[in-house]
Amino acid sequence: MSLVLGIDAGGTYTDGVILDLDSQQIVAKAKVMTTHNNLTAGIRRCLEGLRCDDFKAVKAVTLSTTLATNAIVEGRGGEAGLLLIGCEPKDRLPVRHYQVIRGGHNVQGLPQEEFDQDEAREAIRRFEGKVEAVAVSGYFSIRNPEHELLARDLVREILGVPVVCAHELSASLGFYERSITAALNARLIPVIAELIDSVQKVLDQMGISAPLLIVRGDGSLMSEQLARERPVETILSGPAASISGATFLVKVKEALVLDMGGTTTDIAILHNGVPRIDEEGAVVGGWATRVRAAEINTYGVGGDSYIRVDREGRILVGPRRVLPLALAVCEYPYLLDELHRQEKGDVFSLAYSQPADCYLYAGGGRADFLSDTEKEALEILKNGPHTLSSLAEMMDVKPYLLNLEPLVDAGVLWKASVTPTDILHARGLYTPWNREAAVFGIRALAKKKGVGFEEFLELAWESILEKLFLAILQSVLNFENVGWQIGDEPGAMYFVNRILKPGANGALFNCALKFDIPLVAIGAPVQAYLPEVAKKLNMELIIPPTAEVANAVGAASGKVVEVVEVLIKSRSDGGFTVHTPCERKEFDSLAEASEYARSEAMRCAELKAKKAGAAAYRLNVDRKDLYIREWDLFIESSITATAVGWPVWQEKPH
Repeated sequence: MSLVLGIDAGGTYTDGVILDLDSQQIVAKAKVMTTHNNLTAGIRRCLEGLRCDDFKAVKAVTLSTTLATNAIVEGRGGEAGLLLIGCEPKDRLPVRHYQVIRGGHNVQGLPQEEFDQDEAREAIRRFEGKVEAVAVSGYFSIRNPEHELLARDLVREILGVPVVCAHELSASLGFYERSITAALNARLIPVIAELIDSVQKVLDQMGISAPLLIVRGDGSLMSEQLARERPVETILSGPAASISGATFLVKVKEALVLDMGGTTTDIAILHNGVPRIDEEGAVVGGWATRVRAAEINTYGVGGDSYIRVDREGRILVGPRRVLPLALAVCEYPYLLDELHRQEKGDVFSLAYSQPADCYLYAGGGRADFLSDTEKEALEILKNGPHTLSSLAEMMDVKPYLLNLEPLVDAGVLWKASVTPTDILHARGLYTPWNREAAVFGIRALAKKKGVGFEEFLELAWESILEKLFLAILQSVLNFENVGWQIGDEPGAMYFVNRILKPGANGALFNCALKFDIPLVAIGAPVQAYLPEVAKKLNMELIIPPTAEVANAVGAASGKVVEVVEVLIKSRSDGGFTVHTPCERKEFDSLAEASEYARSEAMRCAELKAKKAGAAAYRLNVDRKDLYIREWDLFIESSITATAVGWPVWQEKPH
């Protein structure tokens, strides 16, 4: 048997599957809570849950993760330095430490200014003792990377820390976006290293000696070593694995794929059985990158989305993630008594807290510059979570004087409160944890809104369904390049409301939608929510039997895909310049330039495929020429070599 162990380390859950590639069958699956403070513990529990008698039969381990995406969104990661060559940044940067030095190139790949080694050394030394990794980004380095390579060598010599060059991560134009990508990559190195180390530790403990590969943001695989060097390429790894898993499980060619997890709902479109790729690069946490990734729309609604009532009495769902109240009380039973005592207090009027909120020590974030009050609260919470009222009582302060939101925002504390998972508990649809806690939390929110329990339960359910409905509709508009947000258009929302609430307020007409592709829904909560949403959308719904672990299935069934582009540009003197990922080279004839460009594209693609973990691969070479036909004038050629590889455990494609 060709067994592959697929693991998905998500923001809320860690999933595992064992996939038999010969029979195309899932032989074991498991789902556990992700343990952020101790990743090893959660991964070990997941593998133990697979109940595999012979892990030594596993030929490979594949890993997908949302940790890189979540780290960027939440502003976490290591301290990194960014060395910019030849150009000032045009906007904000995702690092605190950066230096600008002279150098860089023009669009032809010629130096716009010479590289000054003394200036570079001085700039690099300013990073000493402040950064864990360095990113180097040169102006037009994709046309000539020589200055980036010189700076990279100096960083290694002076600082001895990991260093990455922007041209290694992207061949796309856009100096600022490449710089952002390189800076984020440097920040993510310790994040992904911790995850990989945790996985390897568990694999060693369980006697699994198989190679480890990581899922990229486009759904392809790369080796463990490459992931350590280029962790930014794991952006959207989890959602990409979900799409691959959905394709594997359902065998559809054209579909809308929705993955509802604990933190987010991710939506992509399948065309000819593969996800559409965002050629501009992934946008994560407000940062526009040049990372090749599947075109995925992400929305802040999931099983653990924070449900609250604002000052206007509106029910809000997400985008912040909290621990479901039912789970928190299951793990810390004393919280239920604290919640009942808090119900009699004055926290219902606080703007920054909900009546069912509990605070937990998260063990992360930056705890610098804390007030004495915050330090005292933190020390108490390190011993276990508490409601705001109980914590204030222990500290002998009034609850309204104890605003812990800055610590939550900084990632030092975490909240437990009412979530869609609690709504499912209250409705009896999903009850693995403490239903009484869920009912209490919803009753407290109903009291704050001034309605009865059943009415609030129905209103919250409708709010969740509406968010999912709008997420699907907005995604379709985005895929069709419609440049507006449906929620911001009163006219569009008028018709949406006619679909969601037919006959409401004495309406004289109703609306209906019709989709030509099915909706494939995966993720643990979809069985509860999506049937009703799909009905409102008038959309065929497909939920595969193992929808809750589709991410891990996608990881286990992935392939290695490496793409290399080489550019040939004409020169004013009649010659031709070839720009490869490694160098700039000049030729007198187009034939010579073309032959060299083709061979270099193939060679680089083969090398990248082997480094990414492919044992066998298929090469495909495409060429696109740009001419001014009426003058028979050659402008440029783009030669793209694509290596599609089968990892070491596959002898042929499945």
